[in-house]
Amino acid sequence: MDRLRRALAQVSGQALGPYQSAVVRIGFAATWLFFLMREFPNRHELYGPDGPWSWQLAERLVAGNHAFTVLLWSASGWWFELVYGLAVAASALLALGWRTRATSVVFMAGVLSLQNRSVFMGDGGDNVIHLMAVYLVLTRCAQVWSLDARRARLRGSAAAGAAGPVLWGALGAFFAYGAVSGRLSDGWTAVFAALWAGAALWWLVERYEPEGERRAALDVLANLLHNAGMLVIMAEVCLIYATAGWYKIQGSRWQDGTALYYPLRLDYFTPWPGLSGALAGSGVLVMLLTYWTVVVQVAFPFTLFNRRVKNVLLAAMMLEHAGIAVLLGLPFFSLAMIAADTVFLPTGLLVWVGARVGALRVRVPRQLPVRGALLGAPPPDPRASNAGEAG
Repeated sequence: MDRLRRALAQVSGQALGPYQSAVVRIGFAATWLFFLMREFPNRHELYGPDGPWSWQLAERLVAGNHAFTVLLWSASGWWFELVYGLAVAASALLALGWRTRATSVVFMAGVLSLQNRSVFMGDGGDNVIHLMAVYLVLTRCAQVWSLDARRARLRGSAAAGAAGPVLWGALGAFFAYGAVSGRLSDGWTAVFAALWAGAALWWLVERYEPEGERRAALDVLANLLHNAGMLVIMAEVCLIYATAGWYKIQGSRWQDGTALYYPLRLDYFTPWPGLSGALAGSGVLVMLLTYWTVVVQVAFPFTLFNRRVKNVLLAAMMLEHAGIAVLLGLPFFSLAMIAADTVFLPTGLLVWVGARVGALRVRVPRQLPVRGALLGAPPPDPRASNAGEAG
C-alpha cells in the first residue's frame, strides 16, 4: 500500500521524463519542418489543388470519417498557402519551444489538415507524425530545452508577456468561426473548446492565484495528462515494432531471409545504386540483416524490463533506421522513427548531451550571448516552467 501511495504521489506530483518529452517534441517538429521545406516546390501536387486526390474526393471522404482538415474550408489558393505557411511556422516554433501549449495545438492542426487532405500521399513515417502530433498536445514538453523554460528562468514565469493570451485569443476566434459555420464537427469542436478553456483557466489561475490551491490542483491534473501522454507514446512505439515484427514473421520472404534483397533492387528505393548493389550481392549479409530486423522488432518491447539490453537494442534500431534513410532513400520515415525511439533514451545520456551542447555557448563570442542559451540548462522549477506552457 505504501508503495502504491508513493507511485501515485510521483505520477501526480511531477511531469516525468522532462528530457525525453523535450527531445520527442524537437524530433517530430523538426522532422515535419524539414519535410515541409523539402517538399515546398511540390506542395500543390502533394496537398493542394494540383494533387491527384481531388477536392471532391477529399470532401466525400472527410464527410464520412469526420477527419479534421481546415484545407477544405476554402478552395482558394491563398487559403492553401496560408495553411501551409502556418504549418511551417508552427513546426519551427514548437521545435524551439516557444509558447508550447499553443504552438502544439497549431502544429497538430497543421499536421492533420495537410495529411487528411491527401490521405494517400504519406507513408509509415507520416502515420507516426500524425499520431505523435496529437499526443504532444497532452504533454508538458517544454520543461527543458525550450524558449518557455528560458523565459521562466529569466522572468519567473514562462507565461509572462502578452504573446500567449493574444495567440490563444486568435485560436479561439478561429475555432469558434469553424464551429459556428459548421465546418468543424461536434467532436472536434468539443476537443478545441476543451483545450481553449483549459488554457484560459490556467492563465487566470497563474495570474491571480499563482501559489494557491487551484494552481496546485491544475498542476496535478497537468502532470497526470503529461504522464498519461508519455505512457501512450511509449506504448505506441512498442506496438509499432511488435506488429511490424510479428507480421514480418508471417511473410515467406522474411522467413527465408531474402526480404531485404528486393527493395535493394528497385530503382525507386536505390538512391545509391552502387552501394545497394554491393549489399544485395552478398547473400549472407542480406540474410543476416533480414533476420536481425525481425529479431530486433519482435524483441524490443520485452527488453524494457532490462535497461541495459533495452539500450543496446535501442541503439541498434536507430542505426537500422539510419541505414534505411541512406540505402532506401526514406529519410523522413527514418527521422520520424528515430524521434519516436528517443522516448526510451536514458535520462543520464540526455543530460550529458545537453551539458556538452550547453558547454559550446561558453565558446561563443560575447557579442552573441543569446545563441545556445536555451540548451544544456537544468530543468527549471516545475511551478514556474510548467505553468508557462499555458502560453
